[in-house]
Parts: sequence; structure tokens; C-alpha cells
Amino acid sequence: MSLPDDTIAERTSMGRGMDVISCLADLAAGGEQGVSVQDIARALERDRSQISRTLTALAAEELVTRGSDGRYRLSWSWYASAEQLVERRLRVEGRTILDELSEAAGEACFLGVLEGDATVTIVESVPPAARLIGSWIGRAYPAFCSDAGQAVLWDASDDEVRGVFSRTEFRSAGPNAATSVEEFLARLVRSRERGYAIVAEEAEPGLYSVSAPVWDFRGEVIAGMQIVGERRRLEPRSQALGEACADAARRLSELLGARES
Repeated sequence: MSLPDDTIAERTSMGRGMDVISCLADLAAGGEQGVSVQDIARALERDRSQISRTLTALAAEELVTRGSDGRYRLSWSWYASAEQLVERRLRVEGRTILDELSEAAGEACFLGVLEGDATVTIVESVPPAARLIGSWIGRAYPAFCSDAGQAVLWDASDDEVRGVFSRTEFRSAGPNAATSVEEFLARLVRSRERGYAIVAEEAEPGLYSVSAPVWDFRGEVIAGMQIVGERRRLEPRSQALGEACADAARRLSELLGARES
């Protein structure tokens, strides 16, 4: 299935904008001297005229400013605007990558974000074989036992995790859910070592998932990517599905401006 021309154009525009913003931030490195069009074009290995057009568009959106010396600097409002750009791209590119992952895995795939002590699905891709009734978009689920819970808290410190769950009642319909924040933290440590999380019958009986974190240009986790299905189908493929999910999350992270650690 081909994408509409306007969708392709939007993805291309957002991609160029994020790349240029990230490059400008790296080259400036907190200095006041500004960065030239040629500097960015050379760093990104792109045509100078293309970079100039992108910078002009970014300046019109007040993401960057152009000084009298012709050099560019990040504007005061760039951070909030860049966050909005990342959120838009998370949904646009996220859907494309989820569709690819879902087709390859033959299972339902989701993107979830943290809201309070719950995770909320913002993008989903569900093949007919998954037999999912209804949509999960916009629905919240307790993060301590949700498919994306460990992934969205991947970069959080122990104290931050304790803060998130400070008022949480650790009750779940799933027989294997964590019963305390310390148990959740122990599982999170193992997931980090593995490179992806496995959630086996924590939300409800028979449900199984693998998940991995999605990072943004700030080096922070912005979402969790999940493959979800029946335990009897997914568990024998845990490693393959986990690695595929982690790879898809890594690709989406790169599109959001994340740098490899």
C-alpha cells in the first residue's frame, strides 16, 4: 500500500527538520558563535541549497534564528517546538514502523506513552489474524503490569520509579504481576540486561508481550514499543520477537533524532 503524496511530503519535511535541528545543536555545543549553512551541509552530507531552504522554514517557525553574520542559532522557543515536532513524528513514523513490525511478526503491535502511573496507547497496528476486538488507542492501563510499563520507564532512576508508583495499588488480574515497586524494579533490571522486556501474564491470564524503549533527541525515553499476543504463540519466539521489537524501536529512535550511546 502506497502512502498519499501529502503524507510522504510531511514525513520528508519533518525528517529534514529534525536532522537539521539535531545537527545545529551538536555543532553549536552550547556556544554563541552560531553555525553556518555550509557547516550543516557538510556535516549531513547534503546539498547546501537544500539545507538553506530547511533553515529558512525552521526560522519561519521560530525554531532557529539567523544572525546578521548569516549564521544560525537555536531560538529560545526551539525546545518546546522540537518536542511538538517529535510527537508528530512519533505518530507518523511510528505507524509505518509498527506496520512493518506487525507484518513481520504476525502479531498486534503498539506504541505506548507514560501518563502518571499508567501507560496509554497512541499508535497501533493489528493484523486480522490477531483477532483484536476494538482499539486500544487512548486507553490507559496500570504501568506496573502493562505491556509497555517497563519500556517507558527504561531510563528512570530507582527513585523516579518509586515516585511514579508512590500511590499505586499493586493489584492486577494477571497472575504474574509485580506485587511491589521493588519487585517491578528487579524485573526492570533484568529487562535492561536482556535488551527488551518480557511481560508474561501480568495484565491478564494468557497475555504475553515483549517491549523496548523509544528514545528522542534529548536522550530520553519517549515511548514503549510492544508486540502483544497470546502466551502460547509468543513465548516460544520470545528472543526473536524481542530482538525484532528492540531493532524497530531503535530505528524509530533514530528518526526522532536519538544518538547511539
